[in-house]
Amino acid sequence: MSRLLRPMDPGRLRMLGMDSEVWKRHASGWSVWTRFATLPILYLAIWSHVELGWPLALACIGVVAVWLWLNPRVFPAPRRFDRWHARAVLGERVWLNRAIVPVPQDANRKALGFSLLAGIGFVIGLWGAVWPSIPLIIAGTALTYCGKLAFLNVMAGLYDLMRDAHPLYRSWTQIPDNDNGRDRQNDAQRAG
Repeated sequence: MSRLLRPMDPGRLRMLGMDSEVWKRHASGWSVWTRFATLPILYLAIWSHVELGWPLALACIGVVAVWLWLNPRVFPAPRRFDRWHARAVLGERVWLNRAIVPVPQDANRKALGFSLLAGIGFVIGLWGAVWPSIPLIIAGTALTYCGKLAFLNVMAGLYDLMRDAHPLYRSWTQIPDNDNGRDRQNDAQRAG
């Protein structure tokens, strides 16, 4: 398998700072949709080199990059993980873990194909932002969003398929039952 198509090893994922708490927070609708909406802002930051010059444009790009890193960390985890966007994020986590727990080949092929489509769109949009071309930015944005939405849809389906396939995946959305409150109530009732 090509080096580009192999899954990331767990050590590289940890280097990105995506631990289980960050993944839970990233499953928030606020995180998913605000991150999704950042692409045109990134292209605008790159485009700004035309008016502001590259030093200020690079500063704007840096601000967007910091936002992309902060995004999955600043919103609280969702109360429910059965929504499409939460399942898509958890499915992406399952897919990234495919070196440890294999996923169905059909889902893997679709994910790689849609990622490639999104990547091609992203490069077209970047090209349009660097060599100012609104049609290229629009085409790149449309391709990126189509590819990313299709990828996320595959990820939501993958999570639905895999959530019961491994104890690790079941644990991601389980909220521990805190029985301390009930013990105090029972003690109070027995004492009363």
